[in-house]
Amino acid sequence: MSEAIESHVDLNSLPKEERLNRRRHSAAHVLAEAMVELFPDAELGIGPPIDTGFYYDFRLPRSLTPEDLTRLEERMRKSVKGKHAFQMASITKAEAEQKWAKQPFKLDLLADLEEGNVTQCTHAAFTDLCRGGHVNNTGELGAFKLMSIAGAYWRGSEKNPQLQRVYGALFETSEELAEYEHQLEEARRRDHRRIGKELKIFELFENIGPGHVVWLPAGATIRRELQRWIEDLEIERGYQHVITPNVGKRELYVRSGHWEHYQDAMYPVMEREGEEYCLRPMNCPHHIMVFESELHSYRELPIRIAELGNMHRWEKSGQVTGMSRVRIMTLNDAHIFCADEAMVESEVEGVLQLMEHVYGVLGLKNYRYRLSLGDRNNTEKYVDNPPMWDMGENLLRRVLNKVGLEYYEAADEAAFYGPKIDVQFQTAQGKDETLVTVQVDFHLPNQFQLEYIGEDGGRHRPIIVHRGVISTLERMTALLIEEYEGNFPLWLSPVQAVVIPIADRHIEYAEEVAKQLRTARLRVEVDTRGERMNAKIRDAQVRKIPYMLVVGDREAEAKAAALRVRGGGDLGAVPVTEILERLRRERDEKVLTVGG
Repeated sequence: MSEAIESHVDLNSLPKEERLNRRRHSAAHVLAEAMVELFPDAELGIGPPIDTGFYYDFRLPRSLTPEDLTRLEERMRKSVKGKHAFQMASITKAEAEQKWAKQPFKLDLLADLEEGNVTQCTHAAFTDLCRGGHVNNTGELGAFKLMSIAGAYWRGSEKNPQLQRVYGALFETSEELAEYEHQLEEARRRDHRRIGKELKIFELFENIGPGHVVWLPAGATIRRELQRWIEDLEIERGYQHVITPNVGKRELYVRSGHWEHYQDAMYPVMEREGEEYCLRPMNCPHHIMVFESELHSYRELPIRIAELGNMHRWEKSGQVTGMSRVRIMTLNDAHIFCADEAMVESEVEGVLQLMEHVYGVLGLKNYRYRLSLGDRNNTEKYVDNPPMWDMGENLLRRVLNKVGLEYYEAADEAAFYGPKIDVQFQTAQGKDETLVTVQVDFHLPNQFQLEYIGEDGGRHRPIIVHRGVISTLERMTALLIEEYEGNFPLWLSPVQAVVIPIADRHIEYAEEVAKQLRTARLRVEVDTRGERMNAKIRDAQVRKIPYMLVVGDREAEAKAAALRVRGGGDLGAVPVTEILERLRRERDEKVLTVGG
């Protein structure tokens, strides 16, 4: 016997976030109603609100098509016009099991509930299990559009059946929906996966496996320039670079704690000759081994150990994407071994200043700092040492305030062994992602019983600062592709200039010009194809090459080239010696805008 529950609400009195949640939740119900009309035998999963709208999971007799989305949306709009009331009711669990006997996923949800009453929601002729939180009727949904179809495992487990997920976007006004669609189009235009493929920066091969990036020649050039630059900056600041193995014994990661906290995201253990080896998920245990290999004096501290080190993490196949989320990554990593809190503060300050310099040179602006805190009560996720957490969090807070950087605090986002400062970037897709972190660590020095000789001649425990600056080379390259839309500044462009001979008789001079530019270590190609000059220019523009040097009879006679800039600028005939100096200055000063 169902018992009606009063559900009328004054939407205008609610905060916008709650209004949107109610609208999006209600839209998911209307989508399920439309799906059951289209496929009467549809098996229903769940349909929650999300940040930009809603989705619902279904098991269906066939795969959905884009045309199905159009039909579903038409049915939804018909329901909106009907202004059907959402009515909540309470029934017993036994009644619910009887009602949903032909819906296996609903029965699975009911099995998790304790005995007692269950709530459900009805509008028009459609009913769904629901805890509530709706608008008053279907006419109050707002502006919506069905966006896409995806696969999703029931309850997120690969062991369960795969369902079809229909995504919808919903906002309060049509203007907000249009703005969201514009953002999506902008994200598609900047998507590093599309641009990276077009510019032949990287590739993913089925036979190598998802998440395993192959850097093509163009991408390897970008990677090499980033690596040389950051290593030079670190050398200037007193870092010592090491190269450590990609594997270590399992016991090393047990000792560090990574086995306990990360084993589900690690590659399978390799057993050989009675020993177990792991592909490393982190570089820090290896750098700790370097520090531990000899006893240091306080006079040597801080010791800054850096490496472009490979890390291996078994991300689920549904989570890997392009270069931004991969399984094998190369992190611009470093560990700074400090004597005391004052030294830690000084080093963290230096790291933040280095970050600001690097992001300024790269022209990155869409980022912010997050102070990520632990949870004293969650001793399963975090090391149980409240004084250590208090000390670390207060220390990082002091440094952020001293440097004068704006930041926000986030609970339950720390590493298992200590608090951290995260650099949060907004991707072209509008997602907030952690690019890199700075962590203060009192825990691992204790785990490894690290020591140095203090000024008093006694043995003391160091403190470790874990830090990156440009993140992994994979994620940074993905970010830069999207930030620049593939139009890399000259110093990072895989090909910095192309010399275009007007006719075959000009090839010899074109080669001379290229050779002259290469003496300044500029990356230059000569386009000797039998295409017309304008076709070669268009091709160079498509490839986003910064400079085009067109040469013919007059240019050869004047030892010059007709200089064109990516994007269409024509600078006319310029002596080759001037072009060389122009490009060398732009490269060495890492000018952001080509021709600037």
